[in-house]
Amino acid sequence: MTSKKEALFIASLIILWYSANIGVLLLNKFLLSSYGFGFPIFLTMCHMSACAVLSYISIVFLKIVPLQRIKSRSQFLRIATLSIVFCGSVVGGNISLSYLPVSFNQAVGATTPFFTAVFAYLMTFKREAWVTYAALVPVVTGVVIASGGEPSFHLYGFIMCVSATAARAFKSVLQGILLSSEGEMLNSMNLLLYMSPIAVLVLLPATLLMEPDVLDVTLSLGMKHRLMWLLLSINSVAAYLANLSNFLVTKHTSALTLQDEKGKEGGRKGGNEGKSLVLGELADLAAAKIAAKFDTWFGKCQIW
Repeated sequence: MTSKKEALFIASLIILWYSANIGVLLLNKFLLSSYGFGFPIFLTMCHMSACAVLSYISIVFLKIVPLQRIKSRSQFLRIATLSIVFCGSVVGGNISLSYLPVSFNQAVGATTPFFTAVFAYLMTFKREAWVTYAALVPVVTGVVIASGGEPSFHLYGFIMCVSATAARAFKSVLQGILLSSEGEMLNSMNLLLYMSPIAVLVLLPATLLMEPDVLDVTLSLGMKHRLMWLLLSINSVAAYLANLSNFLVTKHTSALTLQDEKGKEGGRKGGNEGKSLVLGELADLAAAKIAAKFDTWFGKCQIW
């Protein structure tokens, strides 16, 4: 693949990843806060179930990529660890959306490159250029400034959001190892195929224990709001696309690059009443205002 084609391919992946992430985020917020579907663990389990089914169909029936086998117990343990960490990051993020607006949630999430740099050094002893670390300082500083005086601040929601951010950074480093290590290399779709069922097995008992009335309430809401099933299905498919594109971006760049892009995405969505993390960029400012308007719309939306 030539350098121009590779750059176009990576740019396309990032655009797909941005779009899918924004769609999942907004639909999560809509379902959890405005629709009365207050079950973040069950919602995450729906996402991972969709990832398992769609990955299996893509590999076994459509044969988009060849099926790869797990080669060792060590590789399986890494995949299982990745699944558990992934569950923690997504559940924590979904829980925080029940207490925090989308804009503030993404502003905090923009600090992920900082955590990624720390975990990358601790796990792989890989040092980036000093310019890379210097570039993280204004990102984190901008998030702190943008987060100051947040009117919708909620301590528990903030703790869950920070925990999810750190877990997401750890996941990115670990998945980078699984996708790039010579001895344990898996393509993105196979990694998602093996990771998703483990995540479902972890989330199922957690759902039954912490959200025991989820089935009754979900069926009741489904009877009352017929479009809920469609929204839940679209949300789950978008989660599959977001996860797959996330793995592909990691494979073709690096964990820190991935989270730097995510930090930029968070900056674009992180404006609250005119705040922008990337000063001087009109596109970022416009996107931040759009996210703030979505946030206001979610708060006022009436369910049909």
